[in-house]
Parts: sequence; C-alpha cells; structure tokens
Amino acid sequence: MAWKPDWNVFLMGRYLDLFTRYLGEEKKMSENTIQSYRRDLSRLESFCSDLAIDDLTEVTRHNLVSYIDYLEAGDFKTSTISRNVASIHAFYSYLYTCHEVEEDVSRGLAGPKVERTNPDILTENEVIRLLDAPSGEDAKCLRDKAMLEVMYATGIKVSELIKLKVSDVDLKTDMLTVNGRSIPLGRHARSAMIAYLETGRTALIGDRVSDVLFPNYQGEEMSRQGFWKILKSYVKEAGIEKDVTPCLLRHSFAAHLIEHGADIKSVSIMLGHSDISTTQVYAKMAQNSLRKAYAGAHPRS
Repeated sequence: MAWKPDWNVFLMGRYLDLFTRYLGEEKKMSENTIQSYRRDLSRLESFCSDLAIDDLTEVTRHNLVSYIDYLEAGDFKTSTISRNVASIHAFYSYLYTCHEVEEDVSRGLAGPKVERTNPDILTENEVIRLLDAPSGEDAKCLRDKAMLEVMYATGIKVSELIKLKVSDVDLKTDMLTVNGRSIPLGRHARSAMIAYLETGRTALIGDRVSDVLFPNYQGEEMSRQGFWKILKSYVKEAGIEKDVTPCLLRHSFAAHLIEHGADIKSVSIMLGHSDISTTQVYAKMAQNSLRKAYAGAHPRS
C-alpha cells in the first residue's frame, strides 16, 4: 500500500479517537492521563510514518521494538519510555479486543525497568496541622476545610474532588461515591461536610442552580489550579516545609491507613488502582516506618 503523507491522521485515524473515548467512558481515566496516552501514540504514529507505514495491520512487533530502541537512544526518561510501552499495550489490546487487528503485536513488548522510589508523605502531625489551618466560620473556610478533610479521608485525586456532586455524598451511610467506587468518609470529614453543607455551600452558590459540591466564587466547578492555590496557602499557614501536592495527600492517606492495619486490597480499591501491585509501595513504607519505630524504642534493637 502506498504511503499517503497528505493524510491528516493517516495511521490510527478514528481508532485513536475511539480509544481515548473508551479510556474516558469505560476506564474512567482522568483527562490528563488520556492526553498522555494520546501524545504517546501520536509519537509512535510519527515514527511509523518515517517507515512509510500507513496501515495499522502493517505494524509489526519488530517495528514496536525499534520504536522503543529509538526512545532509549533519545533524550527520554526511563519513566517516559515505560509509560509509552503501557500506552502501546493498552491501545493494541483495545484494537485486538474490538477485532480491528488479527494479532496483538504489542504482546511481550517490554520497556526499561523503572526503579520505584517511595513517595514522600506527610507525618500524622503535619496532616493535623494542615487540616486545622482553615479554622474560620465563613463560607470559604468551611468549604476549604471540607475539601481537605475529604481528600485525606478518602484518598481521591484532585480531578475527582473538583468534579464531585452533592448527590455523591450520602451522610446517612457516611459514604462518598467516586467513579463507581464507594469510600467511607470518617467522622472528621463527615463533621466538616455537614458544617459546610448547612451554611457554606449555600453562601457560595447563592441563587444559582448547581449540583457542584465544592464550587468556586462563581458557583461553578473549581479548576485544578484553583484547588492547588488553596492547598498551598494552607500549607504555608500550617508551617509545613515540604512540597505538599494533592498527590502527597493521597500518598499520606494510603500510607497512614496501612500503618494502622488496613489491608492492601481495601486500600487499593479505595484508591481506584486497577493493579494491586501499585499499592504495594505503601506496604513497604509502612514496614520501613515500623523498623524505624522499633530501632528507636527497643532497648536491644
């Protein structure tokens, strides 16, 4: 088949659009993750165009291995290459499942081994200082405290937090529904939520009709950047020196749960991890914490 360089999207075409829609609607992935997959696959598409490949069925496993070699030879981080491999696996698995290709040529494709480092976390004392920082009774403080309490109580992502609806909160069962999974709120988050819903949210929404749980001053869905600024202001107020991000709160939630006896499978479900091995890192962190506590307290350690 002759190469058609004038095609706008000559190789993946509508399949890439269908795939990214599948990631959002079926796999419930965040927009940032979906765009990462699209960028990875677009880079592969560009590589294949240099090989004069214009049909998905013409791509071979050898082509994919050559592509990974190309990335390794270039100025790409190990983590970036590994993510590209994951994107390729997911795409071809989708195509094979949908019977668009006769063979999953990505099967067995491997990238460089990524050395997983333990994520930094907040101490429990630092968490308390952060959650106590919004101490006022005005609408903004009530909203901010509820947001921080919910993030630490549930371990949800910031992209999930800002999309929460009032209907996602069930104060009768003290559960929060996020992307199909139910997560306990805990008494502190519940208390903060009740205080916020009684007066704070009404003041922010005004006469507007909205189901957004944590709106901005316009009564609309808050942006990720908006929440980031709020978080940073309270980190400074709490006197915490660490670079605190929404992900750090998520890591702290998981690590503290496991340190206090929660099983890995339950934590994995609450985090929304598709692979329990992703959650294993928190178990290692808990073990390291126990070793340090033992070494510092046992007279014969």
